[in-house]
Amino acid sequence: MSVFAHLEVMLQKQQPVAKVASDRVPVKSFFDGNTMKSSMEKFGNPRFARFAWAVLAYNITVVLWGAFVRATGSGAGCGNHWPLCNGTVTPHSPTLATVIEFTHRATSGIDLLLVAILVVWAFRVFAPRHPARLGAGLSGVFLITEALLGAALVLLEHVAKNASGARGYSLSTHLINTLTLLACLTLTAWWGSGHPPVRLHKRGAWMAAVSLGLVMLMGVTGAIAALGDTLFPAASLSAGFAQDLATDANVFLRLRVIHPMLAAIAAGWLIFYATIAANRRFAKILGGILAAQLTAGVMNLLLLAPVWLQITHLLLADLLWITLVLLCATTLGEESSARRSAT
Repeated sequence: MSVFAHLEVMLQKQQPVAKVASDRVPVKSFFDGNTMKSSMEKFGNPRFARFAWAVLAYNITVVLWGAFVRATGSGAGCGNHWPLCNGTVTPHSPTLATVIEFTHRATSGIDLLLVAILVVWAFRVFAPRHPARLGAGLSGVFLITEALLGAALVLLEHVAKNASGARGYSLSTHLINTLTLLACLTLTAWWGSGHPPVRLHKRGAWMAAVSLGLVMLMGVTGAIAALGDTLFPAASLSAGFAQDLATDANVFLRLRVIHPMLAAIAAGWLIFYATIAANRRFAKILGGILAAQLTAGVMNLLLLAPVWLQITHLLLADLLWITLVLLCATTLGEESSARRSAT
């Protein structure tokens, strides 16, 4: 048999295999941009995702400990020194306030390491333009600004019993940055799990923006109200109302009344947004956390804001924020998938 005859027999044997392969992955679809984009969006890394969720949980712990620092008036535990504590690397014969503040700084330092690992890992395991890279990179940026804002609070002495109006601005800026950091970490873990990225469309985008903006504003007013409770504790509920209505009341006491009113408005909007959201699972979780949050807020008022309840209230606020971010991400992600399927 000639060489050409051998080649002809080999080609005939390969044709069925080629046909099967072409049925599984058509050449046209392989080079089609939409197909490649879809496969990119579905790509996730389970180990990375688990680590990202763990980093998010750790950051919630750091945030709660920071609130404990504020609620106990321990922000000046290391003096106006940063990054040193009372001029030394490790405090000697520390007071309780120093231990509380130094612990917060130590946990924040560990957080820097964890997020740095998250960023490096994301850029190593995910392809260029994968959304997890964006989320991890932004998490690193906002963690750095978080540390700088925390340092500014110490160096400007916007801690402990400082009741100046400037402290309200620095506190609000710090909280906005914290919520943005938690949102970036949440999306990093979500996208790292293989979920599609967000696509901004008119109706879905503005409704998500209103929802996130309202909750962020509610968080700012809540932080100011909590600061007022810390700086000007009341002996009774009636005494607290008298403080708010006094002509010479501090600005934090005057602003304290805004938080419950804004919380009621935000709750009404979130209930509406949850009813029209595509993802029913996150919508139900959001509704449950919202009910618990409102209950904790009422208890916080009636019990005169004990520290343990302030921390619980903040924990529920963080969980509400994270759930809302996931609800917005799934809604906008599903809308974009539906639009691509229609085209």
